[in-house]
Amino acid sequence: MTEPRLQFVQCLNPSGLHRMAYWEWGETANPRVLVCAHGLARQGRDFDTFAKTLTDHYRVVCPDVVGRGRSEWLGNAAHYQIPQYVADMVTLIARLNATQIDWVGTSMGGLIGIGLAAMQGSPMRRLVLNDVGPTIQFDSLQRIGTYLGNNMSFPSFDAGQDFLRSISASFGPHTDEQWHALSRPMLVEKDDGQFHLHYDPAIAQPFRLVTQEFAAAGEVALWAAYDQIRCPTFLLRGAESDLISSATAQAMSQRGPKAQRLDVPGVGHAPTLQNDDQICPLREFLLAP
Repeated sequence: MTEPRLQFVQCLNPSGLHRMAYWEWGETANPRVLVCAHGLARQGRDFDTFAKTLTDHYRVVCPDVVGRGRSEWLGNAAHYQIPQYVADMVTLIARLNATQIDWVGTSMGGLIGIGLAAMQGSPMRRLVLNDVGPTIQFDSLQRIGTYLGNNMSFPSFDAGQDFLRSISASFGPHTDEQWHALSRPMLVEKDDGQFHLHYDPAIAQPFRLVTQEFAAAGEVALWAAYDQIRCPTFLLRGAESDLISSATAQAMSQRGPKAQRLDVPGVGHAPTLQNDDQICPLREFLLAP
């Protein structure tokens, strides 16, 4: 399979209903399900390379979190929050009729995974957290806030791709082909003939309300959730990450599920799972007996 199937599921929000898109790889009848959840301003096609390596073992499902990619936008931007995303994933898992799931979550997708794994009766079997943990460096949030939600447009795909590359240097080295594959689903041509980022700019509104005090309170709640996780957990961290510190990673290996840890040299926030040095350790963890 060279391209995934595009599917939709209807989800509930406090103001009504919205459709969430998801990309599906592998056999629909396969009871072994892997969900891959993307970062804050990305979308499910980020996992194309990774998903292709696992379709012999899994039905791989890569949602576009609401407000991103092919998913609908919310009418009330205040609902662009982790609890809404967790609720959407519960609906998705019910649609998939999965009794157990494995999870790979990059950045925001990892926070969604922590929320889901900490729930009583969670279907989580194995959890991979890609460059994220309960303590998030506030300086990193401020860096992301400098570009998140800016309603930019570009005269060509190449111009948009160049912009994405300029704000994503921390992803580490990529070939031109890899960068094109990562950028193609991130840009959409609209009726004005311009290329726009493929997400609702309003996702930035709740993000920009996060103060240092609010972040500290959220950190306490996230550590409490992390300590509730009982499934095997793997932490992949960019060795140069400005979002999750080495001290936080060390603490994650010593408490809660005591995550296995691997730091990827030459990469910041966040590893993109394009190369074997990132893919192979995750495959080994997910497919271990």
